[in-house]
Amino acid sequence: MLSASDLAGRLAQNAEAVCRHYLSAGRRAGNYWLVGDVDNNKGRSLYVHLVGPRAGRWTDAATGQFGDLLDLLRETCGLVDFRDVAEEARHFLSLPQPEPVSDVRGDVGDASPVERPATERARRLFRMTHPLAGTLADIYLRERGILRASTHGALRFHPSCYYRDLVTARTTSFPALIAAVTDAAGAITGVHRSWLDPDGVGKAKVDNPRRALGRLLGNGVRFRFPVTDPVPVLAAGEGIETMLSLSHVMPGMPMVAALTANHLAGFHFPPGCRRIYIAADADAAGRHGIEGLSRRAQAHGILPLVLSPELGDFNDDLRWLGPDRLTESLKAQLTPEDAVAFLTA
Repeated sequence: MLSASDLAGRLAQNAEAVCRHYLSAGRRAGNYWLVGDVDNNKGRSLYVHLVGPRAGRWTDAATGQFGDLLDLLRETCGLVDFRDVAEEARHFLSLPQPEPVSDVRGDVGDASPVERPATERARRLFRMTHPLAGTLADIYLRERGILRASTHGALRFHPSCYYRDLVTARTTSFPALIAAVTDAAGAITGVHRSWLDPDGVGKAKVDNPRRALGRLLGNGVRFRFPVTDPVPVLAAGEGIETMLSLSHVMPGMPMVAALTANHLAGFHFPPGCRRIYIAADADAAGRHGIEGLSRRAQAHGILPLVLSPELGDFNDDLRWLGPDRLTESLKAQLTPEDAVAFLTA
């Protein structure tokens, strides 16, 4: 029986060919393939080892994501179930006959995969954080029109969070906004870090001021989410600030930030979900996430409805158009019963 390790090894033997096919916007630089991200945007945040004992291993310096080439296929193709990842790998490798594949690492669509060290590191980091209220992170969000961020237990502050430049290996520390990534049961599976300028003028002046750590697929940063009760209506999107902006005018609606378009497409629906509002972003990767999540919602008998901002994103709407204008825009996009139930007066 062909194992996941066997498939990953065969892909690693053809690492450059895999990159040229799935990350065609990138380029080779020495022993690495450089590209912007798993959505195949131009840039150099994501690098793949092409030769040596780490051939096929990759890291996205912007998000902290990492893995082997099976993980890369999963992310670039927006796949959820391991059997689909294996089928894609077999197709690329032109293996003559599909064979049963065992995933010794656990099915990527399973809500309870084997615990990984990154998850425990994420939990330790979150335990070291401080309450958000009155901190530099709270001020940072308030400057973006998000005034009640400190009421969300998922958001915390770290005064000196370790930062490592993955290209130069130089290390330093910055204050950081820390967000807990949780599963449906409320267990922390990861964290998202936004490093801040100590002088209070926005993000830290580094190449990649945002990174995630831990198990993200199917999970997200949750706001106003009940742990045990059904969640018939919720809103989901990519960015933390996007969802916090929506929560500012819809404080009673459960919301989740999945952090990337691919993770949005793979979000695990909560029990009892009937409608899901998907917050749109004005880029191609965002559309990919919306389409993927919409297809999965429909397959589960859930009605997907897209919320569109007037400007670039919902935080732009909140900051530049104001909460009243944002409320009116959303009122026209929500179902009448949800507008009555969730929009502030």
